[in-house]
Amino acid sequence: MLHAALAAGLFVSFHPALARAAEPHRLALQISDDDPVKMRAVLDVAANVSRHYSGQGEDVEIVVVAFNGGVDMLPADRSPVKERLVNFLKSMPNMSFIACGNTLETLAAKEDRRPALIEGVSVTQVGVAALMDLAEKNWTMVRP
Repeated sequence: MLHAALAAGLFVSFHPALARAAEPHRLALQISDDDPVKMRAVLDVAANVSRHYSGQGEDVEIVVVAFNGGVDMLPADRSPVKERLVNFLKSMPNMSFIACGNTLETLAAKEDRRPALIEGVSVTQVGVAALMDLAEKNWTMVRP
């Protein structure tokens, strides 16, 4: 029986595709800076990871969580990456964007209105808590 287990272990080590679970890869990207260069970097990472796994025939789910200055990536009227973000939402069903509700409330108080977000962006009350929840569900966290 030990011999069979060892043989199975060797088989798995030589066939990593068989060792992978049917679950998709899961990546959460954090954006908390109002820097357009960092916003583009987040989108670059998302595109590269999506392309990598789809090229291997594997599924990947990607979520971008924006809070603090990173929320500036998401308003419909002033996002410095709006065109690219809209294209991602149209062409990448495995990708989603989440804005921090607390940050939006702060902006609303400062600007006397809550900014309208790009269509397809969702809101969570606490962006950092959303990242923590994803981490606790074994999502990989990256802050480009």
